[in-house]
Parts: sequence; structure tokens; C-alpha cells
Amino acid sequence: MKKTIGIITTLDTKGDEADYLRQQIHEMDAETVLIDIGVIGEPGITPDITRQQIAVAGGSSMELLLVNPSRQAASPVMDSGAIALIRKMIDEGKMHGIVGLGGSQGTSNCTAVMRALPYGFPKIMVSTVASGDTSSFVDIKDITMMFSVGDILGLNNLLRAILKNAAGAAYGMARAETSFTSVRGDKPTIGMTNLGVLTDGAMYAMDLLRHRGFEVIVFHAVGSGGRAMEQLIREGVIDAVFDYALGELADELFGGFRAGGPERLTVAAQRELPQIIVPGGAEHIGLFVEPDTIPEKYKNRLHTFHNPIIYVPRLNVNEMKLLAEAIAQRLSGATSQTKVLLPLRGVGRYSIEGGPLHDPECDR
Repeated sequence: MKKTIGIITTLDTKGDEADYLRQQIHEMDAETVLIDIGVIGEPGITPDITRQQIAVAGGSSMELLLVNPSRQAASPVMDSGAIALIRKMIDEGKMHGIVGLGGSQGTSNCTAVMRALPYGFPKIMVSTVASGDTSSFVDIKDITMMFSVGDILGLNNLLRAILKNAAGAAYGMARAETSFTSVRGDKPTIGMTNLGVLTDGAMYAMDLLRHRGFEVIVFHAVGSGGRAMEQLIREGVIDAVFDYALGELADELFGGFRAGGPERLTVAAQRELPQIIVPGGAEHIGLFVEPDTIPEKYKNRLHTFHNPIIYVPRLNVNEMKLLAEAIAQRLSGATSQTKVLLPLRGVGRYSIEGGPLHDPECDR
């Protein structure tokens, strides 16, 4: 069966570029669905899914959006409509990958749509802002960001080469036939969090679990990792949880970069999944700093540097108590399938005896 790749962009400003991308995909003997999420200008080429269809699917109409046009009003409607139509095509087996083209606003809109698509479904965003911090665009979904280098504003030899690569990447991903069922698998699946200071223990646990017939998906608990695990819990991919790294809660409470958000440690309980909780790596926070610089606020703390730009100060006794209360509060709705294990000789490589953050009284 031929593969079909969606192309999503604003055709009033990206018509020529979308048409070239479409041609490259057709040369690979694949089909395309051209999706126009523009609002104000006229499309430069004819789409397969029009902006009018998207606005209606989003609960409005193009006429209403054009009364007092604004990005704030139009974006939620167009994003919602595009998600509904694209998900329907995916569910019906009529789309096998998607490529977006955009600048900052186009990237925001296209990736908002992509974040609502299933894990494993190919998602490529050709973007003028892909060389910077893309965390707000990617968030916790498997979106591949491709830097356009130049602006996506008129074809030239450089942009043609990049669009040709994007076409090849999308087609190759679609041919791989990864799907949500591939992510789910046929074994009971355990979601497990980990940090670098816990990896030896994590590897030991993974061997034990796999030996007993479980699939283990490990998430790097640096904010996005814990949230990704909990999203997969919601989507039914994960059957039980070994929450081995709770540094995301410490950073949430005390301003570290690994903050996991207000729902962290609540989703497994809501879904009534079995879970084992260990406060691994929760005795410290992670802070981005200038290389090898100690912030004034933490100069009297036990500390170490995870690397030259990540400073790791030890929490004090009062902060540890607040952390314990937060863990207890977030687990308060859990069923009897929840167990909390407290290591007695430190909660990570930094805080064991001989480690730079060793503080038995604080642990106690």
C-alpha cells in the first residue's frame, strides 16, 4: 500500500515551499494530503483539506474568524479542527506521517497539532526556530525538529535541499510502519523513572523485571520524563509504575530545572495502577548556572556539580520535611496497590556515605 504523508502549513505564505515538498514526496511514490491552516491571506496553491473545513471541524467558521481576525482567537479553532481531521485519517489508515513548515507562529500551531497525535506516528517539523530551545514545541511528544537554516520564504537551493531531506525522512519513517500498537507491545509494561545518580540500581531492577517477563520503559526524570510517563499511563501503555526518581518533585517545590508539574505522582493513583515509590535523587535540586559558579543563596550548602553548568545543592531539613509532605499529599488518593520504600543509606549516589551530599540527619 502506498504511504500518505500529510503536509501542514499556512498556504498563504508557504505555498511554493509546500508544493515543492509535495513533489518530492510524490517522486518517492507516496501520496500527500496538503492541509492549509492559514486564516487571512489567500492560499498560494489548492489544498486537499481547506481552511474552511478546518474551521468548521474546530467548531467555528472562517467567516466568524475573519470578523476580527487575531491569532489568539484563530489558533485554538484551527488547531482543534486540524487535530480532529488528521486523527480521523490516522484512525482510518489514510495518513502515515506528517510534515509541518513554519516560522515561530507556524511552528507553534503545527506542533500543537502534532502533540495531539499518537506516539509512534511520524511527526517532522521544518522550522526556522528549530536550532533554539524547542521544549515548548516538542514538550513530551516524539516530534522531530528540522532546522530550515534560512527563512521559509521563497525557494532557493539551500531550502530545496532541506525540504528534500524532510520528504525523505517522512517517507522513511512511514515505511518503518511504527505504530501505537508497537509502542504498547504484548507484554505487561512497567514505567520506571531514573536519574544518573540512580542508574546502577535502575539497571539492576530492569534485569529483574525483564527476567520475569515484563517490558520496562525508563524515563529520564528531568521534568519532561516524568510527564511523558504519566501521559503514557493515561493512554494505557503502562500497566504498573516503579517511580524510582522523585527529583522532579524537589525541583517543583524549590525552583530546580527538573520540575515535573503539579500532576506529577498523581496519575498512577487516578488510574488505580500498582506503583512502587522511591524518593531517588530527591535530596537535592538541579540548577543551571554559569560554569562552575555557586549561587550566593546556596553558598553554605553541601553541594556538587553534576557537570560545569548544573549545580546540585543539598536540601536542608525543613525542605526535606516539605518534600515529604508533598509526596504524602500527592499519594493520598492512592489505593492499597501503592508502596513507598525509603532507602536507609542515602537516596542516590551523591548522598550515600562518602558522597558529596551525605547528610544522615537530613535523610532521617
